[in-house]
Formats: sequence, C-alpha cells, structure tokens
Amino acid sequence: MSEETMVTASPNKRLSLDKRALTRRTGLALPAALPLGSWVDIGRQIAVIADASAWWLGDWLLYGRQCYPDRYQRAIDQTGLSYQTLRNYAWIARRFPASRRRDALSMQHHAVVAAMSDEEQETWLEHAEREGWSVSRLKNALRAERSRPAPANDSTVVLKMEVDPHRQKRWEQAAEHTGTDLAYWASQILDQAALHTLRTRLGTSGETNA
Repeated sequence: MSEETMVTASPNKRLSLDKRALTRRTGLALPAALPLGSWVDIGRQIAVIADASAWWLGDWLLYGRQCYPDRYQRAIDQTGLSYQTLRNYAWIARRFPASRRRDALSMQHHAVVAAMSDEEQETWLEHAEREGWSVSRLKNALRAERSRPAPANDSTVVLKMEVDPHRQKRWEQAAEHTGTDLAYWASQILDQAALHTLRTRLGTSGETNA
C-alpha cells in the first residue's frame, strides 16, 4: 500500500468488500463492464482492509504475548511476515490503544509519531487528520518543525557519543523509518528508556516492550 494512501472507514463498522469482487488467496477477479465509480470504491475498500490488517496483526500479537507467552514466537513464525515487520506492528499497536487510533489516518501515520509522547502524538495526528495530510506530508511537517532554530535563551546541552559505523547506520535507518532525524529519534528513545527505568525502580510500571 502506498504511503500516500488515505484510508477512511466508519468507526465500529465491520469491513467488507463489494460482493462483485471475487477474492482469492492470490488474486482479485472483477466483473466485465464494471462502472468506474464501483471500481474506485473497491480500491478504497481494499486499501482500508489492507491498513486495518496491520492493526489486526498488532493486536493479535499483543493478545498472544499476554495470554500465550510461550507461543508468542511461534505465532510470529506462522504469519510468513518478517520478524521486524510484526514487531513493528505490535509496537505501534501497543503505543496506540484502540481508543486513540484515528480511523481517518493509516497505521503509517501513527507509526511516524509513535516514538513521541502521548501529547505530541495527539497534536500531530490532529493536524494530519484535520488537514488531510498524507504520510509524506506529515513527515515533512515534522522535519520542518525540528529544523527551526532553537530560542536564543534555550539551555540545550550538547552530548557526544562515539559509536561504530554499523550502529550509526542502523540508528539512522530506524530514525528514517519514523520520519525523524537521528538526533530527535535518539532523544525520544532515551526519554522512553529513562522513564521506563525510573518507573520500574519505583515499582509502578507494568509495561514492557512488545
């Protein structure tokens, strides 16, 4: 599914595909002389189902991790998708409980802001939904926001780290996947790790990584 796709569906409505579209495991058959409007509607329905299936897999994995921890890895193996892809689905699903997911936005929109705080997530998703932003437009808006000069009275501390090239490349790829630059991505990950560690030490955190 293209990252430019905007998927919409009515909240709490079961998803279905036009009965004139014959679905098979390896293909889709459409009737002859199908009206253009119907063809467009079917494409939109397929896009919605494709995006929803990513959420379904994420929730399915979280359920399996909670209820069948000894079979979680086996469940991942059974899908045929890459381990990292499924881990990403589960992570995004965990970062966004069902009540915070926006039907007008794709899972990829949510993935772009998943590393942010809940408040930041809501702010950017609200912008994306209200303005009808594509995933690319959301990423560009975030880059533009972060490229703005810091206020003159900003007391930012510069941290320096020495890492091998392989780790740097891996981190840069992860940052690019979320539509952020390396510095911002690293700060978000460190903030999350620090918060988790502090909560764990205080005995108030029951949340672990998916």
